[in-house]
Amino acid sequence: MKKVGFFRSIHVKFVIIYVLLILVAMQVIGVYFVKQLETTLRTNFQTSIKERVNLLAYNVREEMEKERTPEDPTLEEDIGKTLKDFEAGDISEVRVIDGRSMKILGTSDENNQGIVGQRTTELKIKQSMVMEEDQSVIRIDEKTGHRIWVLSTPIKSGKKVLGAIYLVAKIESVFTQMKTINGIFATGTAIALSITAVLGILLAQTIARPIADMKKQAMAMAKGNFSRKVKVYGNDEIGTLASTFNHLTKKLQEAQAMTEGERRKLSSVLSYMTDGVIATDRKGRVILINEPAVEMLDVSRETILSQPIEQVLGLEDSNTFEDLLEEKDSLILDYSTKSEPYILRANFSVIQKETGFVNGLIAVLHDITEQEKIDAERREFVANVSHELRTPLTTMRSYLEALADGAWRDEEIAPNFLEVTSMETERMIRLVNDLLQLSKMDSTDYKLNKEWVDFVVFYDRIIDRLEMSKQQNVTFKRMLPNRAIFVEIDEDKMTQVLYNIISNALKYSPEGGQVTFSLKDKDDKIIVSVSDEGVGIPKESIGKIFDRFYRVDKARTRKLGGTGLGLAIAKEMVKCHGGNIWATSREGKGTTISFSLPFDHTEEDDWS
Repeated sequence: MKKVGFFRSIHVKFVIIYVLLILVAMQVIGVYFVKQLETTLRTNFQTSIKERVNLLAYNVREEMEKERTPEDPTLEEDIGKTLKDFEAGDISEVRVIDGRSMKILGTSDENNQGIVGQRTTELKIKQSMVMEEDQSVIRIDEKTGHRIWVLSTPIKSGKKVLGAIYLVAKIESVFTQMKTINGIFATGTAIALSITAVLGILLAQTIARPIADMKKQAMAMAKGNFSRKVKVYGNDEIGTLASTFNHLTKKLQEAQAMTEGERRKLSSVLSYMTDGVIATDRKGRVILINEPAVEMLDVSRETILSQPIEQVLGLEDSNTFEDLLEEKDSLILDYSTKSEPYILRANFSVIQKETGFVNGLIAVLHDITEQEKIDAERREFVANVSHELRTPLTTMRSYLEALADGAWRDEEIAPNFLEVTSMETERMIRLVNDLLQLSKMDSTDYKLNKEWVDFVVFYDRIIDRLEMSKQQNVTFKRMLPNRAIFVEIDEDKMTQVLYNIISNALKYSPEGGQVTFSLKDKDDKIIVSVSDEGVGIPKESIGKIFDRFYRVDKARTRKLGGTGLGLAIAKEMVKCHGGNIWATSREGKGTTISFSLPFDHTEEDDWS
């Protein structure tokens, strides 16, 4: 058995989980604590500044509303004096702006007195006066690189805005404090994690030791040694588990001797069987099922053990266990769905003692889906061929009897009778030829005479032939590339494919309709499509039109002379070329038949 890696040890996992839990808890607490502390410090700083600004706004408003005489100092001088008294270590500068002229009436910065009397361009000042509320933002001072808090407060007298106070405060001290606090918190977290790791190691040992003992015992049991006992360290859950483990060891030792012989017998029988086998006890409950039976019934071995066999096989509505014991013939189990057939045959054999006492039942399952499918296809094929031949033969017989009875003397009726007889004969000949063609393609030695062909030219030539010979009032539309596309095909067979598809499109195209021909290359294949504007195909019939003898509108198809094998032949020939064929349709709008052929770009380059 493999040794457990260091990081896979349960001891290490306990310690890591314990430490991670503490770390996550500390991080959550730290993030919340730091976030709240930062918000509180910043709010306190801004509140203290705002209170002082409100007091300054009151003083400035008094100066601005004060009536002045020529002997009194100017408004700028009074505001300058007021701002001179408004000094603090955490405030860089305070400005007062007139609301009407937007001129700076004063600044607390002694080195920046030259801006007094100039118009301000600060956006925050304009916003605060227009919106009549405080506007603030934290910025980085371009000179010092420290954070500053910019505040603009409107000066209001009633509903009138007289001006604004613009303040720049040093808020970097708040973030400096937060940095110091974060460092202290990180140090505390590291110390807490160290202590937690030590405690985690001690705690993990108390849990991991008995588990390690049980692991050694399990490894010994895997080697067939049932003599070891697990040491019980306490009466807790792990101690109870150890006691139960010891009891289990004893029971397993007793059961092993009893089952080993039977296991070998069953194993030797079932290991060489390809059919599904199910065994029951005397009450009909499943006690054994081999892998083929599990796959055939698509069930889980654990879920069906101890279940009644008639329920497992889906026979509870029609048969009882007693019926199966008396069953002499095999039963057919049909699990087919609408999309896929699936049929099994079940043969039953009773297990009983010499006294006649029944010990159980054995069911052997065989998958006969393919056999039933082949038989059904054979029966359907024979029925279709018989029906297709019976119709023209019946017609010919009636017309020939009429001619024999004297209709040949009638110069008007006799030619019509002979023409119908000839048409039915031609129809039977086409049917026989199509059947021979399909028979050849079904044989294993069917070969194609392939050669490299420019498919664009080949396709265009076939369209030309059919366009010249068509009798309906139908227009042809070509959507072909203007370059050569070389594909390796059997020209005769591919000509027959295209003739069958295009003929179908012409048959079902209305007068004045259009048939569209397209050719595209995509990755490693080309896609050839023929579209008509006919009545279309119902959705439920699209997947069946390539089956032999399948017709969507049987009456109209026979009237047009079809055998129901054209698309089936086209499908087989396309498959022989390594391609695929499919149909898309909308009822009342038309149908498109498409097929793909392998296309190698490297070969095309060589031909080019």
